[in-house]
Amino acid sequence: MKDEIFKKPLEKQFEFDKSVASVFDDMVSRSVPFYTQNLKLIVELIDHFTSQNAKICDLGCSTATLLLALYEKRKDLLLSGVDDAKAMLEIAKSKCQAFGAKVEFHQKNLDDFEFFANDVFIATYTLQFIRPPKRQELVDKIYQNLNKNGVFILSEKILYEDVKIAKKMIQIYEQYKLEQGYSKLEISTKREALENVLIPYTQNENITMLKKAGFSKVESVFKWVNFETFIAFK
Repeated sequence: MKDEIFKKPLEKQFEFDKSVASVFDDMVSRSVPFYTQNLKLIVELIDHFTSQNAKICDLGCSTATLLLALYEKRKDLLLSGVDDAKAMLEIAKSKCQAFGAKVEFHQKNLDDFEFFANDVFIATYTLQFIRPPKRQELVDKIYQNLNKNGVFILSEKILYEDVKIAKKMIQIYEQYKLEQGYSKLEISTKREALENVLIPYTQNENITMLKKAGFSKVESVFKWVNFETFIAFK
């Protein structure tokens, strides 16, 4: 379904409810620049850095688009996904069933999730929705539950420290969304709905958080305007 949620007047803050879940695939592909290309990059990185039967956990897996891409690439991978939105997981399970993909799903808020050992954890545009006081604690848990030589791949919306650059990047991003068919009203309404819900960090804040958790090396592997992907090695 096409994302037209923000054509209506704002009634509440943004949440991943049934209405969002029903249009999420369209929403994310039109709202996040190079979303598909970034997922392909993540799949290639995981393929390169993992051995046979590696365990992969997608934190905030939404409708399982990335998990399905991993399944298509490597049938040996042991896949799991975590999301607290029931409506998202219903779609995820339906998609996986249609493709015959075996994925273990957990309906849990990440604050309450009982982490288990994995070779790779992924969080694509997920941590930005975790309250800052809880974010470091969550990344610490990710690090602690990674197997030796494990990898954490993190994609986030980011802030710029320089005010002039930050302002210009916002303008470029809004122009991008206009080109994807969103109206100025929709863009403004969504921005208002996400206020104090999506809280991004700067590039340096993300790297500092990862290194504080214990990751020995952190690299930026993709960046466009205010979206960036990092890979962190245990």
